[in-house]
Amino acid sequence: MNIFIIEDDSLLLDALREGLSQWSYEVSNPSDFSQVMEDFVEQQPHLVMIDIQLPKFDGFHWCREIRAVSKVPIIFLSSRDHPMDMVMAMNLGADDYVQKPFHMDVLLAKIQATLRRTYTYEEASSDVIEWNQAIIDLKKGGIYKDGKTIDLTKNEFFILSVLIKSNNEIISRHELMRMLWDDDQFINDNTLTANITRLRQKLLSLNLADGIVTKKGLGYMAVTL
Repeated sequence: MNIFIIEDDSLLLDALREGLSQWSYEVSNPSDFSQVMEDFVEQQPHLVMIDIQLPKFDGFHWCREIRAVSKVPIIFLSSRDHPMDMVMAMNLGADDYVQKPFHMDVLLAKIQATLRRTYTYEEASSDVIEWNQAIIDLKKGGIYKDGKTIDLTKNEFFILSVLIKSNNEIISRHELMRMLWDDDQFINDNTLTANITRLRQKLLSLNLADGIVTKKGLGYMAVTL
């Protein structure tokens, strides 16, 4: 299982990596504290551990960002012992709060208990993909970027997800309509045009409208901006 650790203390991070690896856990961490969500989406971790005091944004910020798109379990690691910090962490959706300094055996027990609870009773997967710095929630059909969220209809979301997953390949109008028909959503040529137009209008609020490109006479494709 992959544990994603958002921690700026390199010595502690190395110690955690060494200790957790002995229990066959894979440890990953952000490559850049301004790109935490991009790395989180790429890693698709089973559990996240977050310090509160971090460069750029604090741990509460990243907890909010992750909770907006995922139910992955989160454990805070912090030297701060004020009760309000613990209350804030739990209110933001954290599963546990471990105060530094801690004993590795205690942390391991908490990690194992959290993973056992999470993966016994629900399938805790991020179910998200990244596109042009936006987070696409595959379960809720929403798009999240820079603190803004837009909701799409089932057809709009289906079209967008198909185009993004096509990896910069053109998808013809006929193919899109065939896919939507197979998905029990009747759609004709005019309806497809209307859906594409509405999709672009909604993406405009996130500065992503240009990410859907029309290839005249061929179809549509999603591109990297």
